[in-house]
Amino acid sequence: MRHRYRGRKLGRTASHRKAMEKNMCNSIIEHERIITTIQKAKHIKPIIEKLVTLGKVDTTAHRRQAFADLRDKEMTSKLFEVLGPRFANRPGGYCRILKLAKPRLGDNGQRVLIEFVERSVEEDAPVVEVAAAE
Repeated sequence: MRHRYRGRKLGRTASHRKAMEKNMCNSIIEHERIITTIQKAKHIKPIIEKLVTLGKVDTTAHRRQAFADLRDKEMTSKLFEVLGPRFANRPGGYCRILKLAKPRLGDNGQRVLIEFVERSVEEDAPVVEVAAAE
């Protein structure tokens, strides 16, 4: 039994899981919506929401904390210059997870769309598919 064990391992080592979290956070900030599995989306949602909360107040300390999680200067600046002001009046709940009808080809995994609630609408913006196989 797993009583009192927190967090998801997602079938990965700690270093692989940490790298996956950084890559997925960067992809969500860059594209504002990605397609992934439901387990990964539920795992990454609180992480991205904490980053957006940091981005609402632009201080040096917050920028350093966000950069420590993202390790990408462009995505850190987008977090503080675009996403932070966009969600300035929203108290939380910056992301949503929408289940997709068709499962993933290959292993029939449940696919979901994770996106920001208030995102810039671009008509021909492609949806980025992340992590094809587990």
